[in-house]
Amino acid sequence: MIGRIQGVLLEKHPPQILVDANGVGYDVEVPMSTFYNLPATGERVTLLTHLVVREDAHLLFGFGTEAERRLFRQLLKIAGVGARTALAVLSGMSVAELSDAVMSQDTGRLTKVPGIGKKTAERLLLELKDKLGAESLAGIAVQRPAPAASDVLRALVALGYSEKEALGVVKQLPESLSVADGIRQALKQLSKG
Repeated sequence: MIGRIQGVLLEKHPPQILVDANGVGYDVEVPMSTFYNLPATGERVTLLTHLVVREDAHLLFGFGTEAERRLFRQLLKIAGVGARTALAVLSGMSVAELSDAVMSQDTGRLTKVPGIGKKTAERLLLELKDKLGAESLAGIAVQRPAPAASDVLRALVALGYSEKEALGVVKQLPESLSVADGIRQALKQLSKG
């Protein structure tokens, strides 16, 4: 198994890159989350990898973080989910976003990923529920928001703020706030920012 690759980044053609490791060029497929964080061509790059051996090909997948690689491997264990589907999920959502979707059993967020239909999304949520629920998959603390905080978050998203903006503001709010006070304070912070 090839667990890590280090070398010079020669080409970038999403989702595939070419890495020269001591004179050998490796085609590596990466999720878009890793692709966006790659250095410029000609620079050195280090990626964690997962090798998929099939009858007709050996495919090397690269990841910028251990969390992404663990999630990729977890997705591969689900019946009917292949490497391409797992790569699509990681390209469409971060590890934290997927963990949050699994905890809230939100099929809507998964169906936004190209190639993931409602039935596949439901199967992913069911299979990952025990694996991503209480503990974090990758050692990242996944904390369930307090009921008031999640209501404030939903209200801000309903008002048109992006999930990222809303989550950033909700994390700063004191836990003891009521939903109404939380929304008021969050809107004040968002209007300043």
